[in-house]
Amino acid sequence: MSIALRSVGWREPALQCVLCDARRKGICGALDDDQLATFDRASHRVVLESGAELVGDAERFDHFAILLSGVVKLTKTLSDGRQQIVGLQFAPDFLGRPFRSESNLNAEAATEISVCIVPKPAFERMMLESPELERRLYRQALDELDQARDWMVALGRKTASEKIASFLLMIARCVQPAAGQASTSFDLPLTRADIADFLGLTIETVSRQLTRLRRDKIIAMTGTRRITVPNLARLEARAGN
Repeated sequence: MSIALRSVGWREPALQCVLCDARRKGICGALDDDQLATFDRASHRVVLESGAELVGDAERFDHFAILLSGVVKLTKTLSDGRQQIVGLQFAPDFLGRPFRSESNLNAEAATEISVCIVPKPAFERMMLESPELERRLYRQALDELDQARDWMVALGRKTASEKIASFLLMIARCVQPAAGQASTSFDLPLTRADIADFLGLTIETVSRQLTRLRRDKIIAMTGTRRITVPNLARLEARAGN
């Protein structure tokens, strides 16, 4: 991806950085005003269509990204071309591996996404200067490890019904309903084929289980992508948590 860097003539953080959700909820919240101004001068926002590749497997890193909106899917490709979805990332996740020269995964836009791009050298410099930024990245890495362990349980032990419910619950939690809110709505970021790949199911099984959840009034569906969860507690119970 070609990145056009921009510079500004003042040290105050740009308004878009001050108001950005990633500033309040993501790793950028670790930066003070001077650091945020430095970040703003180095960074560049882009919008990418669904299917756009952010980085390929074994491709050299020259930049990192903070996801501002949309969903990114992480995949691993075997030597014979088979591909497995190994994770999803949501705003305001950080995308990339600091202090590593090459990616070991493919990162692709599952939906239209908006990202804040920053060159690798500039970001790694900020990490060395900001222990709090490094701590936030460490916490995100630990959260991703916890999620990976949860998916090991889901894929290895849960039934097809529980897998689908767990998948929907993960997305429901990532859209972050207000505290105490019992319901939520969202668009599925993956096709049924991708959901099947992610959960180790067939497309037919995915469709059957979605129909069953809708019949049991645990979810409502509008079209093929829009999901409404009227009661998150019921979905969590179906997920076997």
